[in-house]
Amino acid sequence: MDAIECIKTRMSIRKFKPDPVPLEILMKVIDTAKWSPSYKNSQPWEVVIVSGEKKEALSKLLVELLEQNAKSCPDLSEPLSWPPAIETRIATLMKKRSELTGKDLNAPEVRKKSKMVNFQFYGAPHGIFLFQDSSLSPWSLFDMGLFAQSLMLAAHAYGLGTVPQAFLTDYAQHIKKFLEIPQSKRLVLGMSIGYPDLESPVNSLKTDRLNTNQIVRVLE
Repeated sequence: MDAIECIKTRMSIRKFKPDPVPLEILMKVIDTAKWSPSYKNSQPWEVVIVSGEKKEALSKLLVELLEQNAKSCPDLSEPLSWPPAIETRIATLMKKRSELTGKDLNAPEVRKKSKMVNFQFYGAPHGIFLFQDSSLSPWSLFDMGLFAQSLMLAAHAYGLGTVPQAFLTDYAQHIKKFLEIPQSKRLVLGMSIGYPDLESPVNSLKTDRLNTNQIVRVLE
């Protein structure tokens, strides 16, 4: 798979096969992602992979917190509003996903169930958490985005599926305590990874993109 095909065919996977991925392959994915660019080669990323009993125990903890209506404590606050054009794109996506699932994804009870599926890693055999030191400036979040993109592309090239999950950061303090990560670290992103179940209807949704001329100005 060449780079162009990899970028254009990567998609967020929300249903995985239960088969575990060999640790050797997971490490190769991370080994590839570490070559992402970063400001002054600062490489501000730290990675934790959870599998097996550890992942199941963490999933159980997160589901229990959700069922108890525990207050979320993400290290990065969830956006509360968007510019109109972006809000429209988000609404379009949610409408398509609602039509696919037959559920109103904006309804509180459905949103709660959606979080629960997130906390169960969509059935994936592995979860990945991306951390960085909380003393770092917002610029390092840009670097983490580059690393996360490289990680997802590398996984795709190895025949794996991924989905970046903001919900997996909802209980950041609890996750760090469970994983024995210092609270001085910033939990930036959670991610499920495994072999994609491409037969599942939930993975049939293909999102679109704006026309290139809508996002580019050429000045000569």
